[in-house]
Amino acid sequence: MSEQAGFKLWSFKGKIKILHLSWMAFFITFVVWFNHAPLLAVIGHSLGLTASEIKTLLILNVALTIPARVLIGMLTDRYGPRITYTWVLAISSIPCFMFALASDFEQAALARFLLGFIGAGFVIGIRMVSEWFPANELGTAEGIYGGWGNFGSAAAAMSLPAIALLFGGDNGWRYAIGLSGLLSLIFSAIWYFNVTDTPKGSTYFRPSKTGAMEITSKGDFWLLLLMKIPMYGALALLTWKLSPSGVSLLGEQTAIVAYLALVALFIFEVKQTYKVNSHVFKQPVPEIHQYKFKQVAVLNILYFATFGSELAVISMLPLFFAEVFSLDMVYAGLLASLYAFMNLMSRPGGGWLSDKFGRKKTLLILTAGLAVGYFAMSAIDSSWPLALAVITAMACSFFVQAGEGAVFAAVPLIKRRLTGQIAGMTGAYGNVGAVVYLTVLSMVSYQQFFLVIAVTAVVGFITLFFMEEPQGAMTEVRDDGTIELISVS
Repeated sequence: MSEQAGFKLWSFKGKIKILHLSWMAFFITFVVWFNHAPLLAVIGHSLGLTASEIKTLLILNVALTIPARVLIGMLTDRYGPRITYTWVLAISSIPCFMFALASDFEQAALARFLLGFIGAGFVIGIRMVSEWFPANELGTAEGIYGGWGNFGSAAAAMSLPAIALLFGGDNGWRYAIGLSGLLSLIFSAIWYFNVTDTPKGSTYFRPSKTGAMEITSKGDFWLLLLMKIPMYGALALLTWKLSPSGVSLLGEQTAIVAYLALVALFIFEVKQTYKVNSHVFKQPVPEIHQYKFKQVAVLNILYFATFGSELAVISMLPLFFAEVFSLDMVYAGLLASLYAFMNLMSRPGGGWLSDKFGRKKTLLILTAGLAVGYFAMSAIDSSWPLALAVITAMACSFFVQAGEGAVFAAVPLIKRRLTGQIAGMTGAYGNVGAVVYLTVLSMVSYQQFFLVIAVTAVVGFITLFFMEEPQGAMTEVRDDGTIELISVS
């Protein structure tokens, strides 16, 4: 794959060095973000947590990631990936240490909520990799970045229990989690001293205005606002889960305040979006400077179905195998972990296919495979041979993760100076998908859960017909007023 894509993957120079450091940074963010998952039973016993409180920690872990990905996308476009990743890695070590030192549920809950912030790190590397790789290699490079970095959650599951056992005693888990925070802090310095935002002589294009995503037509203004609603809906859903109707972490009055705060935040964001983009209502943006927001909207929906379903399925698959096939939880967890292992090759594979055969065609094929895969999984029951059920899940996971790679092979080819914000919004939609799917799972059977995902994949397939294959070049304006054309095909 690496030779055909035109770069030497095992080198550690130039753009390949940047790629390796980028996926390592992303890998560490995922180790820290999911460092509690394999240790939950021990943490629960140590802190005296109820089953409801453990579930609450899982919800809190993803709550902040949705707005954080949007915010980090803006900061990346404004200040560059070098500075932004440095601060995300360094600052996120603080709530990691807080969690390691927690003595009760309230302290652990606050730390876990704040740790959702590190889940936004993914967005930064998307912009960094897009600065260093040409369009014909970009899908492969972004796929390697996403796939290898994403493996951090599986690496945490494999290594942290062993580290906790090594230290032993009731506090072994604290040392394991604390070490992951220390790793994040150390790597923030390694990142800062070893990367630059662009290759030597290249221009780093920044948004002309900050505070909201720029759009370039009246229709796109309304489409942008429409696409913001599901993100607020997901945050309202999380609030409902934490309210007395769910796990009762929030009181009724606190939940009402949270709902009102979300409404106020949405109104503020609408005002900010108009403030940044009011000029499109006064005079048309010259065609050479326009981009089509519908491209972003389609990719948001596809990432909802791909990464959203991956996060949801990874969290329920061990239990699914255990219950349907009457397996021991350890064995069921081992089989389910194969789903995450697929990321190492599937996501780069999706990016490589996009580079070779085109973005739209690849997404159409992978999304169709995704829908068929989940329809097949909805048919799994105890009458199936276990081996066939595992093979079906693995085949489905290939289309899920290759689809993620194909989505982010297209994201950086829309508008260079907005790549962080576009990646932030698309990435946030993945988390929105996870919240929606996990909420559905709490209300229906496993079979119906897989069917719901399959139906949303069909919706994604239909929206793909509105997407346009990236062709020609993106136009950006340098500080001196001259125009640069950046090839996208």
